[in-house]
Amino acid sequence: MQAGINIRMLALIAVLFLAYVYVLPRWSDWSQNSRLNLVLAVADDGTVKIDRYVANTGDYALFNGHAYTDKAPGPAFLALPVYMALRPVIDHPLVVARSQALGAGDAMAGTLRTDGTGLRNDKLRYALVQYSMTALVIALPAALFGALFFLALRWVGASPTLAALGTLAYGLATAAAPYAGNFYSHQLVATLIFGALMVVWRGGSTPKYGTICALLAGLLLGWAIISEYPAALAALIIGVYALWRRGWRWALPMALGGFIPGCLLMAYNMAAFNTIWPVGYAHSALWQEQHQTGFMSLTYPQPAALWGLLFSDFRGLFVRAPWLLLALPGYVAWWRSQRLRAEWWVALLIPVAFLLFYGSSAMWWGGFAAGPRYIVPMIPFLALPAIWWLATAAQQQWQRLLAFLLVSLSLLLTWMEAVAGQLFPTDAQRATWTEVVLPAWANGDIARNLGMALGLDGGWSLLPLLVLLGGAVALVGLPTMRRRPTLAHNEQLATGD
Repeated sequence: MQAGINIRMLALIAVLFLAYVYVLPRWSDWSQNSRLNLVLAVADDGTVKIDRYVANTGDYALFNGHAYTDKAPGPAFLALPVYMALRPVIDHPLVVARSQALGAGDAMAGTLRTDGTGLRNDKLRYALVQYSMTALVIALPAALFGALFFLALRWVGASPTLAALGTLAYGLATAAAPYAGNFYSHQLVATLIFGALMVVWRGGSTPKYGTICALLAGLLLGWAIISEYPAALAALIIGVYALWRRGWRWALPMALGGFIPGCLLMAYNMAAFNTIWPVGYAHSALWQEQHQTGFMSLTYPQPAALWGLLFSDFRGLFVRAPWLLLALPGYVAWWRSQRLRAEWWVALLIPVAFLLFYGSSAMWWGGFAAGPRYIVPMIPFLALPAIWWLATAAQQQWQRLLAFLLVSLSLLLTWMEAVAGQLFPTDAQRATWTEVVLPAWANGDIARNLGMALGLDGGWSLLPLLVLLGGAVALVGLPTMRRRPTLAHNEQLATGD
């Protein structure tokens, strides 16, 4: 049984990673470029100033006559040693020649603007850096997170098959998918905060390793905060949960773990802005009107923003991943079970915190985005009760059929938007599907991907990805899909105590 679970976990990691790296990160994306500019500036120029690269982004801060990224620098800090280690490989003549050959292919060249500057060597190098950093710093942790999520589903009572299918549903049929394949912070933050929850939930059950686990949980939460500052809300919730479940002995080591990334952030802010406080957005070159609304764009929860984040075709979470609506009966079934009440509160409060925070922002839509990118870190906390419902309360055939149809629809909608065009929809394109997604598909304007390196163009370039996804479902689910999911663990195993 254990060997079968390990094989499933390895298969999930491989499938998720391949799916995430199949579609190339979006070029000319301001948010991604802003953080990558910092990586290049520090490694190649020995400075945190991005003056040499700022032309490729509008997400930058101006301070004392110089340009800096205005983003939280956590992902850039992770990418820096990776880039420095890979730089000799990226600049090797054989790699350069191969990337130039791929870029010159008809399928890839067909994605370029006719009035653009073409694929210059400097653009190819930047694209190779972007792809490498995304694959190793964002996509790989997201794929490894799939194994953690599989274990979490097992602990709440899902069978191995349901846990594997639920992991694929979360990783491929929600906004987690596009943001695991681009150099954004959101899926990385989801990995960090859910990973911290897992460490507290199970890692602290053995006193011998309690201090190490507390340090690790603090480190994960601290890095989440320096990667996306609003993650502090989730970190606070998990911190309180850790003290309740593991006791006050965890307080000091967790604080020490969080202090490490905190020191990195303070050092960066001193070098860039002569202060230890994160003030990048206060000096943003653009969006000053929004940033000066309330406190850094925050006022109070707006009904229009909350609706937009959840149900609008513009950015709505449930419009793109309707299967997550199963979280609603999932929370009810979970509460009625009287099991894992502390974890139930964590799974509820983190989505509520993210929704209230971004529902209070004057920029809740998030600029260029495939769906509601700001609230991507809360998605696993919705997926968990949704799968709980399937594992413990969905006793009728029609309920399981409904879940299958909703997941299938979510998979289709997620990837249709994720691969439509060479940029994610902008905030100016409010009718996302009729203005962006459907026209892109009709015109064969499909995001650059590995299929194009094989000479496939347009929608045909996604054929290898479809084969991969179909094979993944068959591998982890079809042999036992007719078996009704049952509780696989008792309360002691689920809590780790």
